Amino acid sequence: MRLSIQRSPVKVYPDPKRVIARFFFSQDERAKELISRVMTLSDEEVFGIISPLLQEYSKRHRNITRILNRHCDKVKRLIIEAGFNFDNLGSFRKLLIGSYFTHEYSIESAAFFNPSIVEDPDQTELVEGHKRMIISFRAVGEGHISSIVFRRAMMDKDGVITVIPSGNYIDEAEVIRNAVYVKKLFFNKAADNNIEKDVLKNVRERLGDKFEYHELRNVIMDLRNQQDSDEKRLEYDKVLWLSDSYHDISFSKDTDISDRVIFPISEFEKKGIEDARFVKFTGDDGEVIYYATYTAYDGQMIMPKLLQTTDFYDFKICPLYGGGAE
Repeated sequence: MRLSIQRSPVKVYPDPKRVIARFFFSQDERAKELISRVMTLSDEEVFGIISPLLQEYSKRHRNITRILNRHCDKVKRLIIEAGFNFDNLGSFRKLLIGSYFTHEYSIESAAFFNPSIVEDPDQTELVEGHKRMIISFRAVGEGHISSIVFRRAMMDKDGVITVIPSGNYIDEAEVIRNAVYVKKLFFNKAADNNIEKDVLKNVRERLGDKFEYHELRNVIMDLRNQQDSDEKRLEYDKVLWLSDSYHDISFSKDTDISDRVIFPISEFEKKGIEDARFVKFTGDDGEVIYYATYTAYDGQMIMPKLLQTTDFYDFKICPLYGGGAE
């Protein structure tokens, strides 16, 4: 059987104006100096600086105050070490501190390629013969960091595709670390990532056959604090980074598909989420699940990983195991 193929004239272009507000940090001493300078400002000066910033940022971010407060919380330890009472800080001062630890990152500024296309889970309220589609892309931004972005498209009864323009906002997902780890699988993967054997042995001996994130973190932090060299502490950090490779992410239900970006979260993918391909699977019971494999890259090593979703709002993420993954 021969198929007649005709190239579609449809093109999808990146939008370098689409930015996310990322946490920005250099070093502890510089951060404490910056915090101390903000603390010398009067309440009127603080309001005079942050007010126009909020107005400007709100044009590009759905909830900039939530983001700035989150970034302020990330430096809470340094605020306390600098000699200030975090709980006594005014709301505008917290926002101003958070703004100094924020930078905008253009996720599509360098490259936009490697699409995959699947049926949208939502096929309601369509004209007969039409189908709603989701297209994923590898977006590359500043510093050549890759992420996954989406566009929605419509296909009519003649197979003509129309890509819906992207929205004005783009959001990262909330990270939910509620995974239950299986000891054997977890430590086999840790060995694949060249973490020192004695470090793995020390951690493994203190955990049950199954364990949760907070249990692993407590064990690692206890062992890490007993080390007297940065090199050995780094090895324990690597075990914690690996645990961050297992997580769920969730997007707000008020976002359009084009508003969502899956940006690197764990240290093992800090340099990019590369080449995701989404495929729709229908089980024997009729349940539909979308899977995508991708390559996590940390600047030196790669790790094959798997995304799983039923609705493109909530995703499960985990590493892939076995000879085929290797």
